[in-house]
Amino acid sequence: MGLLDGLRAVLGLRAETDARRDADPDDLFGMSTAYLTMEADLGYDSLDVGALCFSGVDSSSFRDAVDEVEAILEAGREDTGTEFAVTSDDHGYHWVVLEDSNPEDLITSMHFAADTFIEHGYGSRLLAAVFAYKNLGGTAYWIYSFRRGAFYPFAPRSGRERDSSAEFKLEAALDGELEIEREKEYWYPLWPSSSGMHPWE
Repeated sequence: MGLLDGLRAVLGLRAETDARRDADPDDLFGMSTAYLTMEADLGYDSLDVGALCFSGVDSSSFRDAVDEVEAILEAGREDTGTEFAVTSDDHGYHWVVLEDSNPEDLITSMHFAADTFIEHGYGSRLLAAVFAYKNLGGTAYWIYSFRRGAFYPFAPRSGRERDSSAEFKLEAALDGELEIEREKEYWYPLWPSSSGMHPWE
């Protein structure tokens, strides 16, 4: 399986059928306190990168929405210092990748990007937001599903294994700060591509 072979099913079409509510980028602000807990209580440092995944539409209005996202991030770059790039992967998914050493600015910039899609009527195209962390045990991600309106942890290890112990520890530590996805079947792994890379690496 490639990078996001099952994302269309779990975060896309199936999640849309089981969606709790419309996409709400304000949920991303939950990470504003969560990153402090990750560092202070769990020893995870932010990797200073986040990514917003969306599915495209072949229309001029959608291209205009993407152009406005880029314009807004470009305008805010001087104030926030948030670097960004819009890219795509081999599976046809699109990504807004953001880098900033200030987690608050990173979250705010991601919120602006997601909110712009929604304002243009493309909230349904938003799939996931990803926040990356690392400690001595390895890398861990908090993934937000826009269709489900909830976060879940993902702790990948070599050989396409998951560190379930680390994921459950993250769930327990952040429960109450983040809206956690209770149905574990939606904790879908975002494995690297065949090159061993994620879009944000």
